[in-house]
Amino acid sequence: MYRSLAYLAQRDKVHVDDVGALRDEILRIRVDLDAGAPLGFRIFADGTELDEATLHSTRVTSIVSRIAAHAGVREMMVAEQRAIADDRGIVMAGRDIGTVVLPSAQVKVFLTASVAARVERRRAQLEHAGVPASQLAHEIEERDRLDHDRAVAPLVPAAGAYIVDSSAMTAEQVVDAIAEIIERAAPRR
Repeated sequence: MYRSLAYLAQRDKVHVDDVGALRDEILRIRVDLDAGAPLGFRIFADGTELDEATLHSTRVTSIVSRIAAHAGVREMMVAEQRAIADDRGIVMAGRDIGTVVLPSAQVKVFLTASVAARVERRRAQLEHAGVPASQLAHEIEERDRLDHDRAVAPLVPAAGAYIVDSSAMTAEQVVDAIAEIIERAAPRR
């Protein structure tokens, strides 16, 4: 959602610090839960689906943390994320899901990995999407620094979160580890 907002801000020439205009842009974003989509959801802006190449472009990546740092932007995004999660079981990923968006979630996982592992994964993801990958280590380290140091909803593990370091794990191993955590932690229905 924050990447889609960054894309819209660039497309519409909205300054990254114009919170009022950014909040207006949020109203153009629609998230559809879609089990058939690769990530389980699809994001639309003005009726057009935003693809992975668009959302992970260098231009979007360069400003997404600055946009996400604004309290007024986060307030609207959190409300929308909570509405998406309302009254349904959902797996939601994001840098403040367990601490701000869904602090009462039954199971919280703080998924981390070394910068080197994340660079290789992001490079493969971007190449698959047809996006050139350059300066990835610097971009990832800078985004982490900005997100960790921001005043509103900093990047920290939520209280009670299970920490999973996926640096040396395959995607399947990560899924298995998280499924095991959920099996142990979530109450039976």
